[in-house]
Amino acid sequence: MSFLYVYIAGCATAPSVPIRTIAPALGKGVYHKVRKGETIWRIAQAYRVSIDDIIKINKIPNVANVEQNQLLFIPGADSVKEILLTQEDLNKSEFAWPLKGKVISYFGERRGLESNKGIGIQANLGENVRASREGRVVFADHLSGYGYTVIIDHQDGYYSVYANNAALLAKVGDFVLKGAPIAQVGKRENLTALHFEIRKHSLADNPLYYLP
Repeated sequence: MSFLYVYIAGCATAPSVPIRTIAPALGKGVYHKVRKGETIWRIAQAYRVSIDDIIKINKIPNVANVEQNQLLFIPGADSVKEILLTQEDLNKSEFAWPLKGKVISYFGERRGLESNKGIGIQANLGENVRASREGRVVFADHLSGYGYTVIIDHQDGYYSVYANNAALLAKVGDFVLKGAPIAQVGKRENLTALHFEIRKHSLADNPLYYLP
């Protein structure tokens, strides 16, 4: 578990702001009309392009997520793809919000010398935190700068991090299903909120790009 201390550093506290911008068609590509439940992550996978490429060309800010009927320009694509999600996809592959609440801090925001590596979701003290996606618990303990933390390995290169908890309900080695309670929200600096991250290997990414 030494990799945790290599790639997890800095913590900040963190639904989102929808946008309706349409990027100009620059070179080869197509416009994809976002359907209900689609995320930037799922769209990028369907077209086999990087999330960063979609974000940059459509000028999507860190505090925004896509919404139904929004048009996204997909660079390099030859044709529009229909994204079909089975119930198994929804149950296993897609990320879900770990709890319901207002986003109060965003990915990339500066706090002193550190930048926020996730989002802060306001919640009630002791409220259950649920697994965003199924996977194996690889860390469940106190982590410097993060407080009581659960980390889930989704076994495809992705990890989700749940920090600032008052109590842990899952232990290392547990295989948890999407939506299973894994912790309870704690309080830090007079703020009751969950700090939530999504990481691909060692790199933190904006959770709003993965959440419906």
